[in-house]
Amino acid sequence: MRQKIISSNTLNQILLQLILFLCLLSCSKKSNNNTGGGNTNVIEAEVTILANENNQVIQGFGCATVFAPSNTTPLTTDEFDKLFGSDNNQVGLNFLRIRIASDDAWRATELNHAKAAILRGAKVFASPWSPPARMKTNNNIIGGKLIPDSGAAYAKYLNDFALYMETNGAPLYAVSVQNEPDWDPSYEGCVWTASEMRDFIKNQGGLITATRLIAPELVNNNQTYVNTILSDDAAVANLDIVGTHLYGGGIVENALAKTKSKEVWMTEHLDTLTTYAANMNTAVEIHDCFTKANFSAYIWWYGKRFYGLIGQDGSVTKRGYMMSQFARFIKQGSVRLGTTTNSLSNVLISAYKSGSKKVIVVINNLQADVKQKITVTNASLGNVIPYTTTFLKNAEPGTSIAVSNNSFVYTLPSSSVVTFVEQ
Repeated sequence: MRQKIISSNTLNQILLQLILFLCLLSCSKKSNNNTGGGNTNVIEAEVTILANENNQVIQGFGCATVFAPSNTTPLTTDEFDKLFGSDNNQVGLNFLRIRIASDDAWRATELNHAKAAILRGAKVFASPWSPPARMKTNNNIIGGKLIPDSGAAYAKYLNDFALYMETNGAPLYAVSVQNEPDWDPSYEGCVWTASEMRDFIKNQGGLITATRLIAPELVNNNQTYVNTILSDDAAVANLDIVGTHLYGGGIVENALAKTKSKEVWMTEHLDTLTTYAANMNTAVEIHDCFTKANFSAYIWWYGKRFYGLIGQDGSVTKRGYMMSQFARFIKQGSVRLGTTTNSLSNVLISAYKSGSKKVIVVINNLQADVKQKITVTNASLGNVIPYTTTFLKNAEPGTSIAVSNNSFVYTLPSSSVVTFVEQ
């Protein structure tokens, strides 16, 4: 009888251990099943927003309509709404970049583009790819240089374009001297040395009175070229905005532009890759442009293109939604706030204010969920609403998050961009 009792207890223990083992195995399988935003092993991080640290003013976000890219139809009314609207499933742009063309047909086309953008509350600036052929050394819009004694005539040409746009109901925010003067392409273009650009702005820039002046819009973010201009006070007096592209030179701040109180705009970049990782990289690039280089504007290349903000089918692309995480909520005139270093370096955080309302943009570059604590100092913070883009979500609004003692905690999905908008 005693032997039977011992055997029964042993059997019960074995059964209990087997059940426990199966439960642990099931939990382990669930924790390893990463579907993008559902990890059970959550990492924690903390950051503080410094509301009394004011950095640059953000002017906004935009795209271009210049030329007519292949396999891409002209923008429709609905597509202009998607690019320049700020509702759900819209990008939220507030700037359009157009081309200063010498032919009347393309001028009319760009005038219509500008009017459509302005109708939706956007502003417009214009860049020339070349001076008119008659003002160039080779009498051609491809190649060649500006004839030395054509400087005044060219300044008048730029100013006249601004007057033409204003007269026809589409005033310009600014005109540029030249698109990518440090590049000699096989298409429409014109090369300018740094000293030639400096001298034109110094001697002729004052003739451009109908709008602001942008320069030099380099293909590379070349600090030496820019500093050649900014080291001349007479040139600086005629220059309103420093423009640059990001096809080289890195995302770096121009210290002299800051000293001279000149805004720096990133006026063109593109990436033809359309993978999710490439789209996340665009969000990181915008973050870096604002937080590392202190740029005041970020302008993508084509608004409508397979790699653009809306695709050739007219739908907002994943890249468009990534950009909307910034553009829909950071309004022109917002000020970028300071932040402490996040305790998790792979989670990038930037913050902005417009009046008393704050916007916080968080990029989680990890393939894991992150429990992020955000605290604001030197200002009050009301409840916030999160908007999330992931592989499966597109700027999806969430429910209001209660803020307690100027602080809140939110679990960021893996590989995501989340924008918190104060209510």
